[in-house]
Amino acid sequence: MVEYAAKLMVSQLNLGEKAPEAIEVPKDIMVTTRWTKEQLKLAFHLYCQLSFGRLHSRNPEIIQLAKLIGRTPGAVAMKLVNFASLDPAITSTGRAGLGNAGSLDKEVWAEFHSDWEKLALECSLLNAQLRKEKLSDEVIELDVAEQEGLQDFTGETKRVVTEQRIKQHFFRRAVLSSYRGRCCISGLSDARLLTASHIVPWSSDKINRLNPSNGLCFSAIHDKAFDRGLITISDGYEVVLSEQLKRNNDAFVAQIFLPLEGRRIELPEKFIPSIAFLSRHRNEIFIDAAGQ
Repeated sequence: MVEYAAKLMVSQLNLGEKAPEAIEVPKDIMVTTRWTKEQLKLAFHLYCQLSFGRLHSRNPEIIQLAKLIGRTPGAVAMKLVNFASLDPAITSTGRAGLGNAGSLDKEVWAEFHSDWEKLALECSLLNAQLRKEKLSDEVIELDVAEQEGLQDFTGETKRVVTEQRIKQHFFRRAVLSSYRGRCCISGLSDARLLTASHIVPWSSDKINRLNPSNGLCFSAIHDKAFDRGLITISDGYEVVLSEQLKRNNDAFVAQIFLPLEGRRIELPEKFIPSIAFLSRHRNEIFIDAAGQ
């Protein structure tokens, strides 16, 4: 899906006020000595989407990226672990990574954190160009439902839908991998029943739409309760139930939700949920907040 979406955006990708026709692949991106900024962007893009335990040279995705940029799987894996040394969620647990992150690594880290959407789209397109795929509007690697959905759209509308899918795909993978593919409340690990939930809604904060620290991995039912403001999370990462939910005499609610009050969520390996975002959820979404 990501490869197709990148194709669709070649002439229209919104990376700023005016979208370029394509991203020029630097001639030195395949060098075997010093890492280029484009290589580091692709490496960090992958880092965001892998759990800490999968940052090794045997990982097929790491092997694939290594082939694309002309490096060894070991070198790519080492670079991903270097990025881990910049992540407070990693270092706070004593897993310091390799600790060899350079100034350009830190620059890429900061650039992503300042504009997640731009970099997610740019890296998807750059990855497709490195694969030397034919840049066309041909639909590939989409399941039947997605193909049927895209057939209803043309031109600008299709571009917007495709960009949204790239963004949602990146955010979902980043959040679920950070939580090791488990609901942070229930521990459910069936990916079909998991959701990458935004703490601050997608429509409320454009800058942080794809920021993994604005995400929580929930089961579908916990996601719905969080989205509707029936539950929230404290600064201490504990579940808080609304008075409305606690007064509900439904047997299912009593069994599934009432025991959660005060329970600490399972924290992610990477990208700890932002306290500022959690505060906004409590003040703006949680139904017990003042004025609601």
